[in-house]
Order: sequence, then structure tokens, then C-alpha cells
Amino acid sequence: MQSLDRQLYWENVYRTKGEREWSWFQQSPQPSLGLIEKVTVGPSQPSIVDIGGGASSLVDELLCARMGFRAITVLDLSEAALDVSKARLGPAAVDVNWIVADVTTWQPPQAFDIWHDRAAFHFLVDEDDRKAYIERLAQGVTAGGHAIIATFAPDGPEKCSSLPVQRYDAVTLSRAAGSAFELVDQQTHRHVTPWDSVQSFQFSVLRRR
Repeated sequence: MQSLDRQLYWENVYRTKGEREWSWFQQSPQPSLGLIEKVTVGPSQPSIVDIGGGASSLVDELLCARMGFRAITVLDLSEAALDVSKARLGPAAVDVNWIVADVTTWQPPQAFDIWHDRAAFHFLVDEDDRKAYIERLAQGVTAGGHAIIATFAPDGPEKCSSLPVQRYDAVTLSRAAGSAFELVDQQTHRHVTPWDSVQSFQFSVLRRR
């Protein structure tokens, strides 16, 4: 799927459906939040980018004083998705850097301490798109920093929102990320959708060499 087509597709999804109609909706952003807390060491105010963060409530948690994040970037293809988060956060939204972009063509303006992606990478079924993502991943994570990438597991759905996905386990995801990263943690997760179906995810934590 071309970048413009992807953008139009997700704009339509977020403009025509409410959050309880999104299979990926979470009341609480776990296990992402727990994994982020585990790797948050070093800088007292670490930087983080949430790829495909859209309407996720993860950004709400990152803004809490307890987490210590003051350099938060949320990137999504859909402006409508980001608008959902901005409206939910109210005045606090000004403390976040919001970017409407396709990660496969985006140029990271800096390297981040943490790169988080829950269910964006697995939509890239075209090899060139995956290669473009990995190039930006390598550019966008500091040496010693971490990437937390969640995808459907091998026993997870073959499609999401009517689109095909590429499923991974921790080993195949680590292999896809390339030699610039080493796998340091992994976790499986059973996500329950708003209509009580179960989706099998895997979360991989990769350290930038």
C-alpha cells in the first residue's frame, strides 16, 4: 500500500468509528507502560517517540510526573487520531510534539532514548516498506537506547482492520530489526478487544548497540 493510500485509509477509520469500535483500543496501555518503565534509566528526562500512537492513552501516562518524560513525540498517519488524543489531554496537549507522517518516509529529527510501536510495524507487509522503517528505526534510537515493538504473534490474527499483517515472534522481529539491535526482553500478551475477542501479541525490547 502506498503512503498516501495508507494515510487516507486510516483517516477514514478514525473519522468514521468511535474508540469502542477499534479492535486495538485499550483502557490501560499495558504491557507497553511496564516495559517502558523497565528501560527508563539514564537521563532524568528521557525522550520517547510513540510510532502510530494516534489515539492511544499511553501519552497520558507518559505525561505523569511519576514517569519523568518531558520530551514526548507522538507520530501517526492520521491527523484525526492525533486529534482524539489532543482533545482528551486538553491543555496538557501542548507539552507533546505531535507529528502527522508515515514512518516509512519520515526523517527522525533526533535520536530518541525510547522508540515505542504497538502494532504499526506489523502492517508493513511490503519488503521495501519494512526496509524503510528499519532504516528510520536505526536513525531514531540513541546508542544504548531501546525500541519496544509489539506485533501480532504467530498465532495472532492474519488481518487487522481488514488489512493484512506480518506476524512475528521475538526471534523473527529481532532478525528484522537487524544487527544494530540486540533482543534484551520479550513478552507475550493476550489483548482483549472491546467485543471480547482475544488477539495474541508479542512485545520485543531491542537495545541499540
